[in-house]
Amino acid sequence: MLAGNPFIDPFTSNEFMRHALVASVLVALVCAVAGTYVVLRGLSFVGDALAHGVVPGIATALLFGVSGVVGAVVSAAVMMTGVSVITRKSRLSSDTAIGLFFVGMLALGVIITSRSRTFVGDITRILFGELLGVTTSDLGWLLVALVIVAIVAIIAHRPFVLMSIDDGLARTSGFSVPFFHSLMLVLVAITVIASFQSVGTLLVLGMLIAPAAAGALVARRVSTMMLIAALYGTAASYLGLLASYHYDIAAGGSIVFVAVMLFGVTAIISAVLAHRHDDEVPHQHEHHH
Repeated sequence: MLAGNPFIDPFTSNEFMRHALVASVLVALVCAVAGTYVVLRGLSFVGDALAHGVVPGIATALLFGVSGVVGAVVSAAVMMTGVSVITRKSRLSSDTAIGLFFVGMLALGVIITSRSRTFVGDITRILFGELLGVTTSDLGWLLVALVIVAIVAIIAHRPFVLMSIDDGLARTSGFSVPFFHSLMLVLVAITVIASFQSVGTLLVLGMLIAPAAAGALVARRVSTMMLIAALYGTAASYLGLLASYHYDIAAGGSIVFVAVMLFGVTAIISAVLAHRHDDEVPHQHEHHH
């Protein structure tokens, strides 16, 4: 008899590993869609702020024994409303408003969890996720989130793409930029809320940005970029879980680390290819300098 296959056995012999793999692939798919717009529109700071801004909501929900998702939804809503009000009513840029809320909400989250007896466990769970404790109902929620995000992305694809190029373009094509911008933020919020359970709020951003950024380096079209992001995210999920199983390291962290490494490799390869391409193209315009 051959020894077990180290690449497949962890998943065939452990239900929790199977659940974790399905969950992280679903997260990878949701993040591929939302992350593509985040990268194209330069919303990574918003994504980051949302990911940390949901902490107090999740913490409060856990203290009261309610599902963390409920708390995350409330927090995200409060934060996004607050940011848009501050940005509209004051001279502060939205980045400043987001930064203030982000720090304030994170501080509140720490204060709330410090009241809880299982403080360290709670905060670790919120920040780093509990990928190996994913339940079937968590998978159901992830699937729902994926469907919602996919539907929004399909319906709003054109305005989203136009806005990623230039707000003016979207406006002249008859789309309301504030509305679709808010819709995009909602998409990011749903992604953050859906993913925190598995990879944790600290790492959601990695899954949102790294695969999509790799897609942006390689692809010319938005749909191709999403596809590449989905493939990268899925590969990172599998390899990260495998590493976490064999080396006994944190699952969420491994997945995101692999995703960032994959981006790094892609960046290096595309830079080398671009450089070689430049060398092959004869320089005709040098005598103008």
